Amino acid sequence: MAMQISAEVRPQAGDALLIVDVQRDFLPGGSLPVPAGDEVVAPLNDWVRRFTLARQPIYATRDWHPPDHCSFREQGGQGGQGGIWPSHCVAGTPGAEFAPTLVLPATVCLVSKATLPEADAYSGFAGTDLDAQLRYAAVRRLFVGGLATDYCVLNTVNDALRQGYEVVLLLDAMRAVNVHAGDGERALAAMLAAGAATLKG
Repeated sequence: MAMQISAEVRPQAGDALLIVDVQRDFLPGGSLPVPAGDEVVAPLNDWVRRFTLARQPIYATRDWHPPDHCSFREQGGQGGQGGIWPSHCVAGTPGAEFAPTLVLPATVCLVSKATLPEADAYSGFAGTDLDAQLRYAAVRRLFVGGLATDYCVLNTVNDALRQGYEVVLLLDAMRAVNVHAGDGERALAAMLAAGAATLKG
């Protein structure tokens, strides 16, 4: 049975909130919309308030792609193989901005990923200094929500668990792309099987 912790848990020393890729292009109306992706914002804002009041750190990852990123389908028309996604979250464009209603504090630690044309990165740990930042801050447990459950959340959580962090999944604050039916449910099952916990009550 998957481990559960009380939904009333108060952030404490060693905890951090990790918000994954809640960017305009992944919201309804964006270039790569996650169905109901905007629904994660309200619960995440609640957790931001909790962590801010507890004076515990908040991290936010973001896709920060160059215009010719290898994950873009458009690259297939330039003699390359191209990726599986439409162009999205190009660095410095409106689509790469965080959701306008996501209230991030001035102290948020930003983590930009997939910044090189030739390297994709679903995980917030891939090619970034996120692990170093967390260890410097003596973080041991991550509360994770964001987009999308079956890609960047899944890979970020799996990397966190492999590197020894405890992970609590904020289920009401994540949504799946579901390129294939059931992808989100399978991703959730995989994260729980790997040792992630969920909230109860």
